[in-house]
Amino acid sequence: MQPTPAVEVLSADKIYPNGTQALLPVDLTIAEGEFVTLLGPSGCGKSTLLKMVAGMLEPSDGRLLVFRKPVAQIDESGRRMAFVFQSPTLMPWASVQTNVRLPLDLAGVPRKEADARVAEALELVGLDKFAKALPRALSGGMQMRVSIARGLVTQPDLLLMDEPFGALDEITRHKLDADLLDLWRKKKLTVIFVTHSIHEAVFLSSRVIMMAARPGRVVEQFEIDEPYPRTADFMVSPQFSRYAKKLQDSLLRASNAHDEVMQ
Repeated sequence: MQPTPAVEVLSADKIYPNGTQALLPVDLTIAEGEFVTLLGPSGCGKSTLLKMVAGMLEPSDGRLLVFRKPVAQIDESGRRMAFVFQSPTLMPWASVQTNVRLPLDLAGVPRKEADARVAEALELVGLDKFAKALPRALSGGMQMRVSIARGLVTQPDLLLMDEPFGALDEITRHKLDADLLDLWRKKKLTVIFVTHSIHEAVFLSSRVIMMAARPGRVVEQFEIDEPYPRTADFMVSPQFSRYAKKLQDSLLRASNAHDEVMQ
C-alpha cells in the first residue's frame, strides 16, 4: 500500500513579473512521514518552492496539493502546516510564552487551552523553564527553539523549514538537528527542510532533492537509506561519507549547470 501524499507539486513553475523564471515546472510527491531536504546552489529556487508549498507564493502555472487539497483549502483536510523561517522573527518586547502563543491568539484559541499547548511545545524544545524570559536573554540557538515551538504549538502535520539553523555555530546546529529528528519521529511529522549544508542533509533526511539554478529546477534525488535514530556516530561512519560524496558530486554538477547557463 502506497503512503498517502502529504505534498504533490504538479508541473508548478514560477515566473516573476519582470520575466525572470525562478522555477521551471517541478513535479514532486512527498509522502506522509518523510523528512525531505531541498539542497542546491544559491538561487536555485529552494525557498521559492518551499513558499509555494506554504501558499506564500502562487505558482505561475501548475498546481500544488497539500494532503490532497489545494494549499488554500488545507483546513478542509483536517490537517495543519507550520513554517519556520531563517531567523526567529520574535517580538522582542514579548515573553517566550507570548511569542509561542501568537498563532493561537490569532486563531482565537481560548487562553486556557492555548497556555496548555504553549507549555507542551516549550517542553518539547527544552525551554519550559524560559517561558517568562524575553528573547534578548536567550542565545541564538534558544531563539530558534522558540521559533520551532511557535510552529509546533499549532500541532502541525507538515513542518516547512527554510534554513533555520544556517546562522548558528556547528555545535549548536548539530544539537538542534538531533533534537529536530527526535521531534519529527515523536510527533510523526512530515518535514520539508531547506539547507546549504551537505552534512546536515545527510544527517537529517530520508530523501534529498538536488536543485540547480537559473532557472531553478530539480535535477536529482537521493534516498538516504539509513535507520533512525541517527547519532553523532553516524556522522563519522563510512556510509555517511559515501552519501556526502554523492551529494557533493551532485551539487558540483548542479553548480556547473548554473555556470554553463550564465556563460
